[in-house]
Amino acid sequence: MAHDELFVETSIPEQKAVNGVLFPAVLSPSPTADLDLGSFAAAVASQRPRLELLLRSSGALLLRGFPVPDATDFDRAVAAFGYDELPYVGGAAPRTNVVGRVFTANESPPDQKIPFHHEMAQVPEFPTKLFFFCEVEPGSGGETPIVLSHLVYERMKVKFPEFVARLEEYGLIYTRVLGEGDDPSSPIGRGWQSTFLTKDRSVAVERAAHLG
Repeated sequence: MAHDELFVETSIPEQKAVNGVLFPAVLSPSPTADLDLGSFAAAVASQRPRLELLLRSSGALLLRGFPVPDATDFDRAVAAFGYDELPYVGGAAPRTNVVGRVFTANESPPDQKIPFHHEMAQVPEFPTKLFFFCEVEPGSGGETPIVLSHLVYERMKVKFPEFVARLEEYGLIYTRVLGEGDDPSSPIGRGWQSTFLTKDRSVAVERAAHLG
């Protein structure tokens, strides 16, 4: 099977049409594909321009039905895209490294609300792309909702024009006070040791200064 036949555009009920474009775009393997991670990686390598164009035009890309049963295979699937890995330094969420570049999403209690946000927006070195993976489907809840932030911005300019004008003029400063250990009750409860991946205060200060 040709690599361009491996990724077939499909749909899900939750998709939204935004200015005539479906969000997110959804790709599944062809029903006749004899698929494994090796052929997936080869297809990604040959089809990467098409995949990135689809991602840019839609805003998000959902890959459904591919052979990724666990975190190790997910790490291999992500590696197939060839993107540089960004160390999780400066992030606020309490997370545990599972394998390779795979981390848990957030380990705060289920009753904690996590507002929409850009990942690591408070630091100058932030990821340009994020991959999400669900290994064990929860009985209820557990979804990771996503939004098109440029639409949020446009609506805010209409509804709160003075506030948006002040943001554009003055910018925004985040202030965080970090304890030594993690606070598992908070969705932004990482302490300074795990935030800067060190137990050495001088190293933490150096890495904080590097992040501005």
